[in-house]
Amino acid sequence: MLKNLIFIYLTIMNLNLFAQEIKDPRLEVVASFGKSQPIGVSVSSDNRVFVSFPRKEPYTMGLSEIISGTRKAYPDGNWNAKEGASDNHFVNVQDIYVDTDDQLWVLDSKPSTAGSVFGKDGSAERQEGQFKLVQIDLTSNKVVRQYAFDDLDKTRSGLNDVRVDTDKKLAYLSDPGQAGIVVLDLKTGTTRLLLAESPVTKADPNVVLSYEGRDMRDSKGNPFRSNVNGIALTKDNTYFYFKPINATQLYRIETIYLADVSLTADELKAKVEDLGETVITHGLVADVKGNIYLTSSLDYSIKRYTPEGKVETVVQDSRLIWPDSLGVGSDGYLYFSCAQMNRLPQWNDGEDKVSYPYEVYRVKVL
Repeated sequence: MLKNLIFIYLTIMNLNLFAQEIKDPRLEVVASFGKSQPIGVSVSSDNRVFVSFPRKEPYTMGLSEIISGTRKAYPDGNWNAKEGASDNHFVNVQDIYVDTDDQLWVLDSKPSTAGSVFGKDGSAERQEGQFKLVQIDLTSNKVVRQYAFDDLDKTRSGLNDVRVDTDKKLAYLSDPGQAGIVVLDLKTGTTRLLLAESPVTKADPNVVLSYEGRDMRDSKGNPFRSNVNGIALTKDNTYFYFKPINATQLYRIETIYLADVSLTADELKAKVEDLGETVITHGLVADVKGNIYLTSSLDYSIKRYTPEGKVETVVQDSRLIWPDSLGVGSDGYLYFSCAQMNRLPQWNDGEDKVSYPYEVYRVKVL
């Protein structure tokens, strides 16, 4: 009952904000990208800002560093070329993450047909996905290592977000295609699929996203639906937070349990903590104080889940259309992209309703 009331309230808030412009003067534009859609955002310890872009036209680069408001191909133009061998160029940069050792991790993920989180009309042939994780050292600006996910089920996977545990030498990735968490051993390159097809990783079929007075459905009436998607790792590598997009419940688990290969599936599920109702969320990130920031697209805002268990609104602004990926700088700013997924043609009977230019924003939080 509470879940339904919260969802109804957020839907009403969405309609109210659509009817009237709300502007927060604290919100700053970091960079504008015309019709290039920003997805991933991450920030280094010395406040270098990185932004990634999916492989869609107009495509100029997959990964960039923002310098004085302008994007520059990173680590170089060759890696961002439209064509090239899979081991030396980006196919489709999905997410990026700067770890506590200032290593930039680039999730290059082209989901399988079955693993796509953006809806399926049943017409496409079943195709394997292409996946790699690229480690770039931010001191030398050079690629250090790549991981190919050789043991991943590429017919079902849709790797979406990545976080890296520098203590345990593990990478944690959300996989909405397999409705689970993939744990990558950075020493061996092997993976394990955890919590797959469980209530904590599956989308709630009763939750249909609605924006500006209409449900988010494709041309065949299929609703947008994503299993476990947004994830966060605390700066001390102790807790891992996660949730599906089509659900309002937030969950976490101690990373010692994700690292424990001796636990059975049921034993691992028992270690998951249910943190209660939050909001419809696309991206998560942790700050140095243990706050977890959640994008909240139904009411055009960013929320914060505090260590005390409170959900607070950090910023609310009509320009925050599908806030997506976030990074926190040592300068006290929260940086984030707005992907405007709900305004793409496939969810609007072929009409492009995106408000250009695409932008990345920041707001002071610490």
